[in-house]
Amino acid sequence: MQWIQSLCTDLWGYLARMSAWEVVGFCGQVCFLSRFVVQWIVTERRKQSTIPVAFWYLSLAGTIVLLTYSIHLRNPVFILGFSLNMLIYVRNLYFIHRKAPATG
Repeated sequence: MQWIQSLCTDLWGYLARMSAWEVVGFCGQVCFLSRFVVQWIVTERRKQSTIPVAFWYLSLAGTIVLLTYSIHLRNPVFILGFSLNMLIYVRNLYFIHRKAPATG
């Protein structure tokens, strides 16, 4: 039981010392993670694998926040990765919201 108490003490100590940028990074991760929770709930309700539009918006929001955090850290690996992700998510949303061509 002492290891649990030590873990909780260390965790609370870390949370108390977090910088504003670390909070931004964690918020981006929570947003990014929530997209899978949304996808899971929708899939369970429909009883088939489904990717709802909210998945793409949460992906984009999480990526923007994490890209901002990566730029702050000046980490080129994550900057490149999140930049590419952002293009893919915007493209998917474009196709979702694009109007069907008029027939006639």
